[in-house]
Amino acid sequence: MSEAVEYDVVVLGGGPAGENVVDRTRAAGLSTALVESELVGGECSYWACIPSKALLRPALARADARRVPGLAGAVAGPLDAEAVFAHRDYWTGSWKDDGQIDWLESVGAHVYRGHGRLYGVRKVAVTSPEGEHHVLSARHAVVVATGTRAVIPELPGMEDARPWTSREATSAQAAPGRLLIVGGSVVAAEMATAWQALGSQVTLLVRGSGLLPRMEPFAGELVAEALRGAGAVVRTGVAVESVVRDGSTGPVTVVLEGGETLEGDELLVATGRSPRTEDIGLDTVGLTPGGWIAVDDSCRVPGIDWLYAVGDVNHRALLTHQGKYQARTAGAVIAARAAGNAALDTGRWGAHAATADTQALPQAVFTDPEAASVGLTLAEAERAGHRVRAVDHDLGKVSGAGLYADGYRGRARMVVDLDREILLGVTFVGPGAAELLHAATIAVAGEVPIERLWHAVPAFPTISEIWLRLLEGYRG
Repeated sequence: MSEAVEYDVVVLGGGPAGENVVDRTRAAGLSTALVESELVGGECSYWACIPSKALLRPALARADARRVPGLAGAVAGPLDAEAVFAHRDYWTGSWKDDGQIDWLESVGAHVYRGHGRLYGVRKVAVTSPEGEHHVLSARHAVVVATGTRAVIPELPGMEDARPWTSREATSAQAAPGRLLIVGGSVVAAEMATAWQALGSQVTLLVRGSGLLPRMEPFAGELVAEALRGAGAVVRTGVAVESVVRDGSTGPVTVVLEGGETLEGDELLVATGRSPRTEDIGLDTVGLTPGGWIAVDDSCRVPGIDWLYAVGDVNHRALLTHQGKYQARTAGAVIAARAAGNAALDTGRWGAHAATADTQALPQAVFTDPEAASVGLTLAEAERAGHRVRAVDHDLGKVSGAGLYADGYRGRARMVVDLDREILLGVTFVGPGAAELLHAATIAVAGEVPIERLWHAVPAFPTISEIWLRLLEGYRG
């Protein structure tokens, strides 16, 4: 190995979480190096959030337009798939990261392309694609932000069938005639929405009882109902036993438990994520390779005062916006400690604690209808021992929703802590519902009392008037 190059902070992984650590540490005047083995910008920029929403936006806009009198007939035809793919490619930079590199260089960060591994205390060894070796030494902190990869179930024939993961599903250049999707998660539901709209015949195979199991049950029910209405097949309570592919490009046959077979042109597997930690040198610092990296609320690894982990890799909340939030928290902690400030504010909702990961976690699912939630579901609140009450309302019964679209269908729920009279969770399902989410997030994170929320008057006629209806329902 060459002689170590010293920085204040070394970040291993260049996705949104890693980039946000760089942003905060550089703003604090700390020299920072970032190591990335693939594209700087990470999964979100090239194979997840950005390309999936670029594929989904035309589908959702068309669905909304078809529910508007005077406009429905103008959008009766199919989507222009080539234009949709071109728009997606623009937003991914055609899978080139020049813009991300330009930004990092503009803030004074040093980028190392290659595979990085922890190399003992405060050190990272980097092997470049050309075989060059570097050792980076950190004065203050090393931050692991290597993210996750899709899990492929170990079933007979699965590997030879070359299934799609979220990467192939968001980067494909043509719609398969028949797309089989295994899973009921966000990825499964969103990609079913996108590819059904782009011309595929979609079949969803869900082991559990419904879609979107981490949300209120009615969210998955409404999304499944809409997918069926659009022509997709949604089957729940089924399990895949094996997979067979005919040759290198032929159709894929899925064998279900019980012997039933289904044939498709492509198979998307969306059954979970695993941490990208199997070969990053965790063993050199006493941690288990291949496992999730546990952290405290400041995102620091317990017992290793210089090591942090942010984003999916710590398994706190596998969402891009939460990874960026954790990165802002960790960056503030690293900067404070580097400045000699030992009095960190790590209490609940403190400046140096990622409290929202567990208390006010927001998520938006861009299906038709959209599903958005923050905080606890009713079942989660009850399991946590809270004395709660759920207040539900038909989202389609507010004037703003009726004006938004004919036949608007949706539902809203708020979960109220009866002892403190604050909101523990809120869920909205309906067209355009994702834009309602941040108001709910503020209410939950701010622990705004119900009596004060009553004075937050929603404009008429907006869909946000649902807040008034929910509060009226609570007050009786």
